[in-house]
Amino acid sequence: MIWKLLLSFAVLLSCICPVLGAPKAEVELSNQYTDKYVFAHFMVGIVGNYELDDWKTDMAAAQAIGIDAFALNCASIDNYTYSQLDLAYTAAAQVGFKVFISFDFAYWNNGDTANITAYMQLYGNHPAQMQYRGAAVVSTFVGDYFNWEPVKQGTSHPIYALPNLQDPAEAVSLSSRGADGAFSWLAWPTDGGNSIIPGPMDTVWDDRFFRFLEGKTYMASVSPWFSTHFNSKNWVFICENLPTLRWEQMLSLKPDLVEIISWNDYGESHYIGPAEPHHSDDGSSQWANNMPHDAWRELYKPYIAAYKSGASKPSIEEDKVVYWYRPTLKGVVCTGDPLPPPNGMSMLSDSIFIATMLTSPATLTVQSGGNAPVSIDVPAGITTSSVSMGVGAQQFTVTRGGQTILSGQGGLFVQNSCTHYNFNVYVGSISRGY
Repeated sequence: MIWKLLLSFAVLLSCICPVLGAPKAEVELSNQYTDKYVFAHFMVGIVGNYELDDWKTDMAAAQAIGIDAFALNCASIDNYTYSQLDLAYTAAAQVGFKVFISFDFAYWNNGDTANITAYMQLYGNHPAQMQYRGAAVVSTFVGDYFNWEPVKQGTSHPIYALPNLQDPAEAVSLSSRGADGAFSWLAWPTDGGNSIIPGPMDTVWDDRFFRFLEGKTYMASVSPWFSTHFNSKNWVFICENLPTLRWEQMLSLKPDLVEIISWNDYGESHYIGPAEPHHSDDGSSQWANNMPHDAWRELYKPYIAAYKSGASKPSIEEDKVVYWYRPTLKGVVCTGDPLPPPNGMSMLSDSIFIATMLTSPATLTVQSGGNAPVSIDVPAGITTSSVSMGVGAQQFTVTRGGQTILSGQGGLFVQNSCTHYNFNVYVGSISRGY
């Protein structure tokens, strides 16, 4: 393949550049930059069948809500990594979007310096490469102790390394490994790793990153949900009001950068991207099919704009409701599932969650299944409310001054039986005229 040949050439070039004393661009990596950027974690490993137009479709949807770039999570073992990265960079250049590589160290290792350097040599100065403070952004999933200094020495374009740190205390030694900052994966209520604790989400991990980074760049993570039901990982985090709470924390903390987890990780149920007909199925279709999350993009858009502008709260120009809920109550026993319910399930509430996006105060009324209607007075702006979940249809109404301004039914009936456990959520929205 031509891309294997190009990568081999890049490997050779990265090896001889330091020997030959190849000139490197000099840039001022100062702390005077104020631009805020929002990225989205994109799983390249499930899009081996993507074509150029598939990439463009995703990028257009991301651009529409203010996302600046995809962090392209890629593995060393996939034979289509070369071709799909090429398509991603090509598509991004054509639509005016940006991308950068996020090396997944579940597959890469500390001995892969030459190959990682080759990728950065190949793409570091590409027109679609995300640049930050005059240098090409690169990140990781785990890979805490990889040394970026040889990569920087082996590339002819400056590199800005933001590795994922599992423990913020590791940030004290970042400079010795050539890193310029850190990325946190801790976007859900947890005491570290994949441990699950009662919500709501707080900022304890962000605060630790800020402290240990001592002024280096902090790329915080935002995620709306996290549930998965594989044999190897079977859990649900307690993140029921997280779609708005986490963004409110970002508007308060004002980190240098934000990365959304994720655009298309169906396996962990935190995707915000549209349905992708050409992605491969690792078994996650069992809980992701017919469970759209598109409306979370509508909810995220004003938060992204507020974060970038430095505002303390989002500006709302159109009345709208965004809702999310599970397909069953947590106590329902599924009859055909070889796996038990996910770890963390007992900490969940049986609730319907509703984010009102209002230009002025109004009253939200929700009738969940056979439950009595519940009315809540909500202010202007974005407010997340919840009501007890009932089996059946979900009806949402917003009134103002005695007039109904929004009304609609949720796109999924809550059931009292199931074959397989599904702790993903159905996400929908209601706007004027719909």
